[in-house]
Amino acid sequence: MSGANVAVVGGGLAGLAAAIECAQGGSSVTLYEARSRLGGETFSFERNGLWLDNGQHVALRCCSAYLAFLERIGVAHLLALQPSLRVPVLREGKPAALLARRALPPPLHLAPALIGYRPLSVRERIAAIGAARALQALDPDDAALDEQTFGHWLSAHGQSENAIEALWNLIALPTLNLPAGEASLAAAVKVFRTGVLDSASGSDIGIPSVCFRELHELPARRTLEQAGARVRASTPVAGVSDGLELSLEEGTVEADAVILAVPHETAAALAPPGVLDTAALARLGSSPIVNLHVHYDRPVLAEPLAAALGSPLQWIFDRTAASGAREGQVIAVSLSHAVEEIGASVSALAQIYLPALERLLPEARGAAVLDFAVTHSPRATFRIGPGTRRLRPQAATGLPGLYLAGSWTDTGWPATMEGAVRSGVRAAQAALAGIGERRPRRSLRVPLEGPPS
Repeated sequence: MSGANVAVVGGGLAGLAAAIECAQGGSSVTLYEARSRLGGETFSFERNGLWLDNGQHVALRCCSAYLAFLERIGVAHLLALQPSLRVPVLREGKPAALLARRALPPPLHLAPALIGYRPLSVRERIAAIGAARALQALDPDDAALDEQTFGHWLSAHGQSENAIEALWNLIALPTLNLPAGEASLAAAVKVFRTGVLDSASGSDIGIPSVCFRELHELPARRTLEQAGARVRASTPVAGVSDGLELSLEEGTVEADAVILAVPHETAAALAPPGVLDTAALARLGSSPIVNLHVHYDRPVLAEPLAAALGSPLQWIFDRTAASGAREGQVIAVSLSHAVEEIGASVSALAQIYLPALERLLPEARGAAVLDFAVTHSPRATFRIGPGTRRLRPQAATGLPGLYLAGSWTDTGWPATMEGAVRSGVRAAQAALAGIGERRPRRSLRVPLEGPPS
């Protein structure tokens, strides 16, 4: 049915990807977003003349769907991908370590980095190589792996507490938003195999060179408008009936297909009673993230990004150019699984983290802080602990014409930008198929499993 009416509820990455897929597929699309902005959990805000992102999100070269999305909206050149993985690991009072890959076939591309990784003892380095090889043999789709924690598996494979903290959590914590001791083994296998072990280039990091308003919101809106879609911001949807009617403040509107691209708690509230397993969605839970934004009067970080060990800090990013700052340096500090920090005040966080930055970055000790801002995200991601996989729903629901999108759906990925985009594309393709759309369409055409070749 060419020109079918598709309603997309939610303007985050999942909703944007779904709306673009449907609009460019020939459907008449209306995207509804309760807030005045698009972008979901990747948004920007203006403060003192600078544009800051709510949180520092990065992509890896293995994020094929997300990279295709950026290409589709014309901004792929604004994501600066490392030519080769390079992560300085900063330590208080100790020389920095380095995690970098070599031009070798996987998994040998990481062997030199592990052999020379100074935060681990020689014995721990050898054990880490053995654990990496054992991890590569696991299948992330093995249901049994989702019943245990990554930390338990690491301990059983000879990883010390120091190795887990200094190596494995360096990657697990920011990608899973849970420490290894609480995260699903299946989810960790997905992250480490797809992003680190199976492809030599899969772990190369991409950092946006602009704020998310310029990377996601504005170009995605432009792409939708060019495809003939309508974007209705500041338009909350109160519910969806079993006849696919959307309840708005001004009344109801009908659609041939509805895609709920909203957080899992919101989807449970909007869907008709009995259509979704609300108990399962409730058990997905949440994990918080806190981001700090510090504007110094001079450069204090010589790298575009760095990880931290032996410090309350986790990952640090230079966001000076992206923010539009013309003086000093703007850095972003990302704190994953910020259970203790989420309820702390701005002043309390400043008392902890500004001294920590001075201990880690010598140049910060004599620098003046021009501004210190904090963004709290209490429900930043779902909680990807053991047993999570069976709680995550597919795109299609029990109600014909109603579909789900969001990084919390069963994409096989953790709560990342990649997972969000994949979910949107899948929901859109299911919706187009379900309404009998047969017009040739330009699809993202990305592989939905594994790293790019």
